[in-house]
Amino acid sequence: MAKKKVLISWSSGKDCAWALHLLRRRPELEVAGLFTTVNENYDRVFMHDTRRELLARQAAAAGLPLQTIGLPDVCPNEQYEAALGRFVAASLAAGIGAVAFGDIFLTDLRAYRERQLAGTGMEALFPLWGLDTAALAEEMLAAGVSALITSVDLKKLPADFAGRLWSRELIAAFPPSCDPCGENGEIHTVVVGGPMFQRSIPVRTGEIVVRDGFAYADVLPDDDVPVIPG
Repeated sequence: MAKKKVLISWSSGKDCAWALHLLRRRPELEVAGLFTTVNENYDRVFMHDTRRELLARQAAAAGLPLQTIGLPDVCPNEQYEAALGRFVAASLAAGIGAVAFGDIFLTDLRAYRERQLAGTGMEALFPLWGLDTAALAEEMLAAGVSALITSVDLKKLPADFAGRLWSRELIAAFPPSCDPCGENGEIHTVVVGGPMFQRSIPVRTGEIVVRDGFAYADVLPDDDVPVIPG
């Protein structure tokens, strides 16, 4: 039987990266690529603020093609849905049968994604769904996932969390109201190492800026650091 081809909605963060790792363990599936919505005004991933260059290095480290969907900084939902609809239709015509997401427990977000794909012939997959986030965080860290915090919601955490390594120590410093994986939007990350990559991605942290209630850390590829095979 032919394997079902899957695209992963790639935010650049740890959860979608772990979804990739889990999907590759399923013999009935073939992960065919990654896709990301990119802010055209800044050439970065929405919310995560990851540079396009770093996205490309993640895809290369994962050994997968990357497709990007460009959208304006201020994007009406209708425009987003139309762009995604065109992408899904083109992907279906190219033989893709499913789209996977890294969501864990936000039921409204899952329902929205399922509505977007309803009637398209494309299946929605949620490989992390329902997992305990404390146990999931420990599993990812124990497996060697390396991720930096690129975005912090200042209503939930102070700005000095931006740019730090997502780690057991950092999670221990979260207030009780914060989810260990940041599933409620407390943090967003960029993954730079782990079992889903063929090699780690050397990076350095640049400027940290505060705007619109968030602190953003600029994470850049560091070509001065030798690449260590993963």
